[in-house]
Amino acid sequence: MPDVDSPKAPSPLSIPIFRAIWTASLVSNFGGLIQSVGAAWMMTSLSASPLLIALVPAATTLPIMLLSLWAGAVADNLDRRMVMIGCQLAMLIVSAALAITAWAGMITPWLLLAFTFALGCATAINGPAWQASVGDMVPRAILPSAVAMNSMGFNLARSVGPALGGVIVATAGAAAAFLTNALTYIALLAVLFRWRPDLPAKLLPRERLGVAMRAGVRYVAMSPKIQLVLLRAGVFGIGASAVSALMPLVARNILGGGALTFGVTSGAFGIGAVIGALSTRRLRTRYSVETIVRTAALTLALGTAITGASGWLALALLGYLLAGFGWVTALATFNVSVQMSAPRWVVARAVSLYQMTAFGGMAIGAWLFGWLAESHGVVEALYASAAAQFVAAMLGLVWRLPQTGDDNLDLQNSWREPDTAVPVEPRSGPVVVTIEYRIPAGSVVPFLAAMSERRRIRRRDGAHGWSLMRDLGDPELWLERYHVSTWLDYVRHNQRRTVADIANSDAIWALHTGPIPPVVHRMLERQTGSLPISRAPDPREMGDAMTDPTRSS
Repeated sequence: MPDVDSPKAPSPLSIPIFRAIWTASLVSNFGGLIQSVGAAWMMTSLSASPLLIALVPAATTLPIMLLSLWAGAVADNLDRRMVMIGCQLAMLIVSAALAITAWAGMITPWLLLAFTFALGCATAINGPAWQASVGDMVPRAILPSAVAMNSMGFNLARSVGPALGGVIVATAGAAAAFLTNALTYIALLAVLFRWRPDLPAKLLPRERLGVAMRAGVRYVAMSPKIQLVLLRAGVFGIGASAVSALMPLVARNILGGGALTFGVTSGAFGIGAVIGALSTRRLRTRYSVETIVRTAALTLALGTAITGASGWLALALLGYLLAGFGWVTALATFNVSVQMSAPRWVVARAVSLYQMTAFGGMAIGAWLFGWLAESHGVVEALYASAAAQFVAAMLGLVWRLPQTGDDNLDLQNSWREPDTAVPVEPRSGPVVVTIEYRIPAGSVVPFLAAMSERRRIRRRDGAHGWSLMRDLGDPELWLERYHVSTWLDYVRHNQRRTVADIANSDAIWALHTGPIPPVVHRMLERQTGSLPISRAPDPREMGDAMTDPTRSS
C-alpha cells in the first residue's frame, strides 16, 4: 500500500462510491452557500445591527459546538449512512419551510436566526457521520487526500456558489435562494439511499450514548497529539471567524455594494480556499504540520487585514483570496491530523470534539468581532481579528503541532475473551484486573517509564483506578492493577488495543524475567456484609464473594 500522501497513491475520486457522494455533496454545498448568502443578505435588509448580522454565521456554527460530541457518539454507534440520510431529510424540510416563510413575508430577524440555527443543528449531527464515513469509503493510505478533496468540494462551491447566490437574491429574492438550497439535497439523498457500505460486523452491543460520549472525551483527554490539535484549532477558530462573519458588512459599508458584491467577495474567498485544498496534499509531502498551519494562519491574518484596509474592490478580493487559502489549509490540516490520530472505533467522536472546538471558537469569535464592529467599527474589528490570528500562529512556538500518520492505529484483533471458572455476564462487575511482573533491580527505571505509557493507554481505552505497586517482601515483584465497571467494559477495553500499542507491550515484556510470562488475575469485586444474618449464605454467593482469581498468561 502506498505511503500516506504519497504522490503514487490513487486519487480518492477513482473510488466510485466516494466519487458519487462527493459529486452529490458538491451540489448540496452549492445550495448551502446560496442559502447562506440569502440569509446573510436578508438579515442586512431586516436589521442594521452589525451584531445581528454577525450572528447569522454564528447560528450555524454554534450548534456544532453544542451537539458535536453527542453527534460523534451517534455516528460511532449507529449506522452512519442512516444518520446522514436523516440529517439530509431534516435540512430539506427546514430549507423548504424557510423559503415558504420568506415568500409569505413572515420572516423576522429572530425567526431567520431560528431557521439558521435549525439548519446548523442538522449540519452538526451530519458532520461527524460524514467525516467518519470517508474512512469507510477509501483506504487509510489516501484518507488525507480524501479529506482534502472534501474541503476542495466545499470550496469549489464556495468559489461560485456565493456569486450565484448573490445573483439569485438580487433578481428573485432571498426566498428563491432558500428554495434552491432545499432542492439540492435531493441528489445526495438518492446516492445515500443506494449506498450499501461493506462494514465489519459489530460483535458487541452498542454503548449507551452517555457512556460513548464519556469514552470519546476520555480518549481525547488521554491522547496528547489530539489535545494539541484541539488547542490550536480553538484559538485559530476565534481569530478566523471575522473574515466571513463580517463579509456582508464589508460589502455594504466598506465597498458600498449590494448582494452581488457580497457574492463576488465570497467567491474570491472560495477560490482561495480551492487553491488551498488543492495544495494541501503537496504541502504535506514537503513540510511539517506545524509549518503548514503557522503559514496558513499568517496568510489568513494578512488577508483579513487587507479586507479592512481600503474601499477598493480589487484589494478586498486579494485579501479574501489570501484569507480563503489560509482558512481551508489550516482547517483541512487540523481535520487530517485528528482523523490520523484516532482509531476507527472512536474517530467520529474525535472529529466531533475537533469540530466543537474549532467551530465553537468561530461562534465565540463571530459574536466578539460582531460586537467590536458595532461598537468601534468594521475596520477596527477586522484588524483585531488579524491580530488574534497572528497570536494563533505564534502559539506554534510554544505548542508545536505533532506529525501524524506514522502510528498504525488499526485494531490488533488478537485478544480473545478468556474462559472463567466463576460465571460472568456482560453486566457483571466491577471487574478488578491485576498483572504480576518480575522486574530485576537494574531494569526498574525503564520499567517505570514503560508503565507510565501503559497507564495512559489503559485509561485512554476505558480503565480507571490504575495503580502500580511493588512488593515489600519481594523487591522484584511488581503488580499492575486497574478497574473496569463491567465485564463488557473489560472486553471492550482489550479489543480497543491498536497495532501501535504493541511496542509498549513488547517493551514491558522484554523487562520481565522469570520462568513464566506475567500472570493476569481477573476478579469480580464484592462487598461484605450484604447478606442477612438470619440466613445461611448460598454456596454460589460465597463463590462470588471470595472472588477466586482466574489465571491466564
